[in-house]
Amino acid sequence: MSVTVNLYSMEDNEIKKFLDDFYGLDVSVPDYSKWEKKFSNPVEIADIIGTFIDNNDKFKINMWVSFDEDFFINVTDYNSDKIIRYLFERYPY
Repeated sequence: MSVTVNLYSMEDNEIKKFLDDFYGLDVSVPDYSKWEKKFSNPVEIADIIGTFIDNNDKFKINMWVSFDEDFFINVTDYNSDKIIRYLFERYPY
């Protein structure tokens, strides 16, 4: 079971700037308008969601997450806390 995180932006290098800041190193982003990563441990996405919400005023990007194949949820200020809580309820270990 993996969880997918997608980032989208209309601004050049916004995704790269965000990922460089998140990972603390220079991240290669081949397509500057989108980025996708599958996480084998679903709870790991709580960190990237938290960082995204804490910094959404700095970066012009959108985040979508998928817990089930082909069903994506847009991560916003309003639902991020519920998504993180859901992660720990659905995947308690």
